Amino acid sequence: MFERFTDRARAVVRSAVEQAQRDGRRPVGTEHLLLAVLADTDALASRVLTSAGVDADDLRARIRRHVGDGGLGLGEADAAALREIGIDLAAIVARIEDNFGPDALREAVPAPRRRWRLRRPVGGPFSPRSRKVLELALREALRLRHRHIGTEHLLLGVLREGGGLGAVVLTEAGVDLDDLRRRVELALRTAA
Repeated sequence: MFERFTDRARAVVRSAVEQAQRDGRRPVGTEHLLLAVLADTDALASRVLTSAGVDADDLRARIRRHVGDGGLGLGEADAAALREIGIDLAAIVARIEDNFGPDALREAVPAPRRRWRLRRPVGGPFSPRSRKVLELALREALRLRHRHIGTEHLLLGVLREGGGLGAVVLTEAGVDLDDLRRRVELALRTAA
């Protein structure tokens, strides 16, 4: 499948892998793919995202809220719902960290196991959702009768998958995924 990727799309996927490694998180998630698409400012997909009002720093902050500082995975809406019923999430996290130490809620990294042969992870460096995004990018390219897979197809894959952290933070940022999809397809038609 990667032979159909444009050089720019390959660079975006490599950038997503590097971003995940820098974050110390494996595997590569849909959020890494989205941020890598947005980082390539000359790409069509990045221009469409920027014109829709998407800001990379805002997305990074939203992603950090989901996966960073305790890894609670709760968005603003979840935290607000808990506050409504009288649960102070910050107080709970502080109390847990007081009793069990800082980073008590972070996911533990298991010690590497020794093996005779080195094995690669079954899905490579990609999470199941990001593998699905890559597959959907191929399907979007085929649907549009394109012989290549570009950054715009990767973005369409993120939007079509819809359940990964990439789509979640876009929605939290106030982006209508269907409208963004229409914008990408319009930009593709005008570019052709």
